[in-house]
Amino acid sequence: MEHGPEGWFYFAFAGDLSTGIVALDPESALRQGGVMDVLWWGLTVLLMLAGLLGTVVPLIPGTILILGGAVLNHFTVGAVGWPTLAVLLGLVVLAQVLDLVSGAAGAKWFGATRWGAIGGILGAVAGLFFGIVGIFVGPLVGALIGELLGGRGILPAGKSSVGTFLGTAAGMVGKVAIALVMIGWFAIAALWR
Repeated sequence: MEHGPEGWFYFAFAGDLSTGIVALDPESALRQGGVMDVLWWGLTVLLMLAGLLGTVVPLIPGTILILGGAVLNHFTVGAVGWPTLAVLLGLVVLAQVLDLVSGAAGAKWFGATRWGAIGGILGAVAGLFFGIVGIFVGPLVGALIGELLGGRGILPAGKSSVGTFLGTAAGMVGKVAIALVMIGWFAIAALWR
């Protein structure tokens, strides 16, 4: 956006306009600003709700969508600043690490071998393609198969699988909690300004 003569603003568009530039009177920009703010806030809330849903639905990057909503809001409405975005980014990283290691940590806690941990991780990846059930069953089956391939008996392998299931469930609860903290942090920062 550039300032032009007499206080007008010029916005560049990539449309079919012959000049590629449209002049907008500042008074009409103020009138339209309210509508645009509602649009940007609506998109922010929509992204954050989709992100919250994405913490339990496979293949939807939950906390990343919440961060995306905050970034969109920062650059369009300006309700939050860089420190808020930095905190939200840190929480996204924490959620991703938690998601990656929770199933394997649960399996290890219940005595899984390296074979079981690798099987649990591979099962988690395969489970992503089978919806919400696959998120829980994939790591469980993967750890069980990994333990059996590693030479353990059915009872120790089953114990490792239960640990994988509990770790995955705890990781999902942790991701939901992190997502709620992110949304709460954003809301407080937006209202506090």
